Amino acid sequence: MNKFTPAKPAGARSVDEITGSRRLRRMRKADWSRRLVQENRLGVDDLIWPIFVVDGKNIREPIAAMPGVFRLSLDLAVKEAERAAKLGIPAIATFPNVELGLRDQTGSHILDPENVINRATRAIKHAVPEIGIITDAALDPFTSHGHDGILRDGIIVNDQTVEQVTAAAVIQASAGADIIAPSDMMDGRIGAIRDALDANGFQDVAIMSYATKFASAFYGPYREAVGTAGLLKGDKKTYYLDHANSDEAVREAEQDLAEGADMLMVKPGLPYLDIIRRLKDEFRMPTFAYQVSGEYSMIKAAAANGWIDGDKAMLESLLAFKRAGCDGILTYFAPEVAAMLKG
Repeated sequence: MNKFTPAKPAGARSVDEITGSRRLRRMRKADWSRRLVQENRLGVDDLIWPIFVVDGKNIREPIAAMPGVFRLSLDLAVKEAERAAKLGIPAIATFPNVELGLRDQTGSHILDPENVINRATRAIKHAVPEIGIITDAALDPFTSHGHDGILRDGIIVNDQTVEQVTAAAVIQASAGADIIAPSDMMDGRIGAIRDALDANGFQDVAIMSYATKFASAFYGPYREAVGTAGLLKGDKKTYYLDHANSDEAVREAEQDLAEGADMLMVKPGLPYLDIIRRLKDEFRMPTFAYQVSGEYSMIKAAAANGWIDGDKAMLESLLAFKRAGCDGILTYFAPEVAAMLKG
């Protein structure tokens, strides 16, 4: 016996005796067998690409906090939508960066049919009719204070905000949006939007509810992207969910479904995989996650420093959403992943 080979203790059982000959590594021994038994797969059809749009022409403005992500003028947004369609990405979600002079206390510019988000919808739909367009009716990119609702005496007023968000949703549907995804977390917004869409002939426009949007530290780069980072006064804890709460998230989702939501979204993503799993198990409805800006930027920053393999971390993080029960993921990685999967 080699002097470095451990001696088997007297009476010790063999591995086959311990496992009952159930060796779980058997199906991990080769690439073909691992692929054969893989439980979850990530595909291009799982991807929704969020993009940022601005007024102007031929603008491709880098966002410092989100390496590889840009603010795009409408002409370039159309080209990127064309690229997304060629890659097989089913849908894009558009978010505006609005000039400061157009922002006010109530976010009234969201009601302008010619604002940048509605013009982007029309332009993209005209050029790429086969791609789905998701718009957000929340007010934060349009307010001078950075909140998602109307601010009165230091309070975000729920019902007035719902009225404005609802009116904005109808205007966005008129511009050609396929899905309205209101992220403001006001009580009653889903039912009000559903009623208004139906009353105005938009019965086929779906609602993706940001059913469980948490008051999170992971939104920072997004706020830079839409130009609200320096505007926000206070925090959003009176309307976003406490990240300590899981049962409350289920109640929010249940309420939104009762009001007419067609899909549920969990935001942020990776820190809330348990919420995704609970909602999928509880309601068996189409369930999505938003891999938010902070999640994206952490992977990009660590990869840039050589601390992780960026591509592998990107794919692993997205597969985690599928494993948790997601039907799709909003992710800034969408074009990278789509190109990789097709290649």
